[in-house]
Amino acid sequence: MSSKMKNPYMSSALWIIFSLFLSFSAPSHQDSYSPPPLPNPRILNAYTALQAWKHVILSDPKNFTSNWCGFDVCNYKGVYCAPAPDDPHITTVAGIDLNHADIAGSLPEELGLLTDLALFHINSNRFCGTLPDSFRHLRLLYELDISNNRFKGQFPSVVLCLPSLKFLDIRYNEFEGDIPTGLFDLKLDAIFVNNNKFKSSLPGNIGNSPVSVIVFANNNLNGCLPSSLSKMAKTLNELIITNAGLKGCLSPEIGLLKNVTVFDVSSNELVGPLPETIGEMKSLEQLNVAHNKLSGEIPETICSLPNLENFTYSYNYFCGEPPTCLKLPANDDQKNCIPDRPMQRSPEECAAFLAQPVDCGAFGCLPRSPPPSPPPPSPPLPPPSPPLSYYHHP
Repeated sequence: MSSKMKNPYMSSALWIIFSLFLSFSAPSHQDSYSPPPLPNPRILNAYTALQAWKHVILSDPKNFTSNWCGFDVCNYKGVYCAPAPDDPHITTVAGIDLNHADIAGSLPEELGLLTDLALFHINSNRFCGTLPDSFRHLRLLYELDISNNRFKGQFPSVVLCLPSLKFLDIRYNEFEGDIPTGLFDLKLDAIFVNNNKFKSSLPGNIGNSPVSVIVFANNNLNGCLPSSLSKMAKTLNELIITNAGLKGCLSPEIGLLKNVTVFDVSSNELVGPLPETIGEMKSLEQLNVAHNKLSGEIPETICSLPNLENFTYSYNYFCGEPPTCLKLPANDDQKNCIPDRPMQRSPEECAAFLAQPVDCGAFGCLPRSPPPSPPPPSPPLPPPSPPLSYYHHP
């Protein structure tokens, strides 16, 4: 998309002087000549930002930035202009989309000059470094997609300063360290942080987030699935936390997530039974708990969910499943301990695992079962009888 300016901004004194000089010195047959208008200040800022960015691009094999020359930034490939939100008579840069350009380079601080930017999409490139701190000036940024690049370092905390942000996608990079608790206090609609190197537990305030989609797969979260997830019942549609080192038992509160259509916690270290409350997740279409250490019976209410199409619970230690599970359009029960089903674990392997009781409270996620009450004290023994005495007459 490109946009040509209307009512050009003529505020530069030097430009006025230069224009007057041309008008007085031009030959008579060019009296009608008027110089090209100077871009408005926002376009000039965009020019400064984009030229600084072009300067730090190391490789552009598809020539995405080959026409990034001159002040007409609205004609730059991948740059999109629109009327400014605070003044429709002023043209400004509203979006950048360099997806799949295979560009190598970094992001300069000058990109903070693009203060009207609403969309910043640069997925599937070879950008490295991290997000400039100047991004905090992008107060209108609505979508930020820097996925599938080579960014590294700590979580880019500058995103916590973006009041308009709704869509955050930083997956397939090399970010590491903790996921900040402040992320879940933002009014986001989608969070994709999968396939990085984060090493932290999911914070307890995750339930504060109003997101509809959250993907944490392929990190090292190494903790429990917080019970506060149940607070996301009104908004959450998809939860995907595969291969993330989750431990402990699934909380019965997850049954409150009645709008969730996809629930995938496969390839973790979850133990214990499947909560029967999952049978209350009436919107559920895909349920994947495969490759864990879950055990017990599959609740019949789960396989009777009205919209459930795919239920994968292979590679666990379940010892029973209702017939309704076998009638689902797609289900996978192999490598469990279910009698009379093909491709199960050996009886010896099942017996060894199931002989170890599961204490869900041992992981610090759920309250531990209270210890048994001590037996009542025994009644006090009666006092001993006085010794017998014999009176002897003299």
